[in-house]
Amino acid sequence: MAVDVLLGLQWGDEGKGKIVDVLSPDYDLIARFQGGPNAGHTLEFDGKKFVLNTIPSGIFFNNTINLIGNGVVIDPITLKREIDKLKDAGHDLLAKKNLLIAKKAHLILPTHQLLDAASEKKMGDGKIGSTLKGIGPTYMDKTGRNGLRIGDILQPDFKEKYEKLKGKHTSMLQALYGEVADFSEREAAFFEAIELIKKFELVDSEHYVNNAIKQGKKVLAEGAQGTMLDIDFGSYPFVTSSNTTTAGACTGLGIAPQQIGDVIGIFKAYCTRVGGGPFPTELDNEVGEELRKVGHEFGATTGRPRRTGWIDLPALKYAIMLNGVTQLVMTKADVLSGFDKIYACTHYIHEGETIDYMPYDICSVIPKPVYKEIDGWNEDLTGIRELNEIPQRLSDYMAFLEKELEVPVKYLSVGPDRVQTLVLH
Repeated sequence: MAVDVLLGLQWGDEGKGKIVDVLSPDYDLIARFQGGPNAGHTLEFDGKKFVLNTIPSGIFFNNTINLIGNGVVIDPITLKREIDKLKDAGHDLLAKKNLLIAKKAHLILPTHQLLDAASEKKMGDGKIGSTLKGIGPTYMDKTGRNGLRIGDILQPDFKEKYEKLKGKHTSMLQALYGEVADFSEREAAFFEAIELIKKFELVDSEHYVNNAIKQGKKVLAEGAQGTMLDIDFGSYPFVTSSNTTTAGACTGLGIAPQQIGDVIGIFKAYCTRVGGGPFPTELDNEVGEELRKVGHEFGATTGRPRRTGWIDLPALKYAIMLNGVTQLVMTKADVLSGFDKIYACTHYIHEGETIDYMPYDICSVIPKPVYKEIDGWNEDLTGIRELNEIPQRLSDYMAFLEKELEVPVKYLSVGPDRVQTLVLH
């Protein structure tokens, strides 16, 4: 069996959590492969709403095992909070035994968050727009070969290793920023959370996933953030610290490239991004505000208002190319109901040229979008459950996108609940 990959094709927040939840009954293993608690995957069903930051989005199905892979960076405090909230809601993960954690996943320390905040503060107007969760500094320690991993918490010298890395961080904070905030309360919570993590099954995830493949199990790799935030191929330097593309599933889970099957790419019917950085189709006006209001475009993790804009086809084509996307999911079509006209960016004007691809640098000179006007649909989509109920103008919009992107739109989301999902092909 191959490993299918599900990931975002824009700047994150495309609705990945919901779609993983919808697809989970068809899979034996859901494996999160990168990112950290800066992700917020929102799921709604049975009148309840859940936000997952680290735990894979298949956690609500008893038949599905969920793995936090080695490419993820884990904040024990956030993870414990998630586990506790799920238990309070009737989902006891220790009892269900459906959550596994990779030993090679790196730990976010309280001092990583201090470094994150201090760095953003020092950058001033040039700041990245970090979620201040300690993600960047943790990945820096990982690549700098200083990091602590989940497997280290089982070793007798874990506290000694922790104190050594903490000492390095506090020295950096003092030298670079002239201050070290008190983090004793968070440190106590960190070690309390470590004790809870020890009660879960900690695995050599690369062996676990590859054995599952050999046994014919169906595996879905779940990504966080979006392609345009990839550390190598995103809108650098306004990116995250991990590889958010299909390639990241290989390094984040320990699977070979030939094991990749379908790549399911998710995009909104329009576009959003959080934080700083270029956004060619941004609508910094009343239309953008309307999209934000109707789409409830506020970060699931941070609560920050998202920037909004029209769909960007050059960026989507770029993401599809990088990821080898085989099928598409369009979300939030319901948000565009009521707009008489909608717009799709088909080309950029960049440095005097009209182009239909993503250039090297869109930060120094932001491309000017060239738009195609499209008739909108006025119908409320949220109650649609059958394909014959889809308005013709929405069908025309999807047909236009399929022609432009050269990949079929297989799923259509018309609301946040798992039942508000249509299978088109």
